[in-house]
Amino acid sequence: MSKLWEKGVEANKLVDDFTVGRDRELDIRMAKYDILGSVAHITMLESIGLITSEEFTLLKNELSVLLKEAEKGNFSIDDDVEDIHSQVELCLTKVLGETGKRIHSGRSRNDQVLVDIKLFLRDEILVFKEEIISLFDLLQNLSEEYKDVLMPGYTHGQIAMPSSFGLWFGAYAETLIDDIYSLTAAWNVVNQNPLGSAAGYGSSFPLDRDMTTTLLEFKSMNYNSISAQLSRGKSEKVVANALSSLASTLNKLASDCTMYMCGNFGFISFPDELTTGSSIMPHKKNPDVWELIRANCNRIQNTPNEISLLCTNLPHGYHRDFQLLKDILFPTIERMHNSVHMTMLMLSNIRINKNILDDSKYDYLFTVEEVNKLVLDGVPFRDAYKRVGKEVMEGRFIAKKEVAHTHKGSIGYLCTSEIKAKMDSALNQLK
Repeated sequence: MSKLWEKGVEANKLVDDFTVGRDRELDIRMAKYDILGSVAHITMLESIGLITSEEFTLLKNELSVLLKEAEKGNFSIDDDVEDIHSQVELCLTKVLGETGKRIHSGRSRNDQVLVDIKLFLRDEILVFKEEIISLFDLLQNLSEEYKDVLMPGYTHGQIAMPSSFGLWFGAYAETLIDDIYSLTAAWNVVNQNPLGSAAGYGSSFPLDRDMTTTLLEFKSMNYNSISAQLSRGKSEKVVANALSSLASTLNKLASDCTMYMCGNFGFISFPDELTTGSSIMPHKKNPDVWELIRANCNRIQNTPNEISLLCTNLPHGYHRDFQLLKDILFPTIERMHNSVHMTMLMLSNIRINKNILDDSKYDYLFTVEEVNKLVLDGVPFRDAYKRVGKEVMEGRFIAKKEVAHTHKGSIGYLCTSEIKAKMDSALNQLK
């Protein structure tokens, strides 16, 4: 097996298999970033005279070839190669011989993997940003489309006050802004250059870290080399926290939709092709997609805790424990993308029941409106409250249609344009 650290002693195969784990499978998604980090590194090495201009040209040209393969999805890690870093260097040495070995001067696998992960996570954050924008726009459009369709609001699981589908959809749209704030926090942590910190204690070479920071478009760098290594685990956790925030939003939306599809509610429905059936009950239309979104989002919300437990009580410096961070976070990222995409699919096909409040069991929704009407007529609030409460207890309360109509005009305070401006402001911070 090809290893960057190999010194001529062959490792036991069981040890190889155990220590490599799923690295080949997981590392392949970092191929592009390992190559980009290498291009920046050799550009800097040439500028400080550690490689010649001829060597730089040879290395850059070959790295460009590898980058194209990676971007096409054609790059692979050989079965006998330990990880992506070893594979890239092996490819270079196969073509360029001794020149290929010069690429590692002034860096360690420790800062290599930090660069790869930060570049990878930075791109993923931007992808999630675009996905959230699309979901936000869909929810805003649904909010406007159904702003006049009333639905019951619930507190403590009990019928409470009138709401509207516009208010419901708009609530989740605005909540996504909080998720953008969380992504921005993750972006600020991840967007710092660790390259040049080597194994955590810097290098005696005159490395130009400002140059690699600029070349890799990091906003800043981890100035202290030990601090750069301390960012391992923290970078993954802060991204996991952001995804957990987004997962919390989708989880609650999925729970709402699962409940609202139930025959006891009947607030919403979906085309048959987006629901599943029962093996014995022919009438069933099950909300399996929403239930799986809910379950996957619960798993995602556990990810920060899993990362914390893996990293807790480790002293500073690199530890092989960190290798398992990819096992935890990378599947979570895929799970989150899938959950957003399926949420978009379901909401794009949602059907709204526009006559929910025709059912008499929702008449009590308007008790607060009746109290307010009495207060506007000059009755003290507590007296108005008692009067309406007595009508309810004695079965004499009648929901007045004009009250319902008035509420339909005032419910929601959707503030669609204000929420859009709020989102635009949040997005401006994530650049």
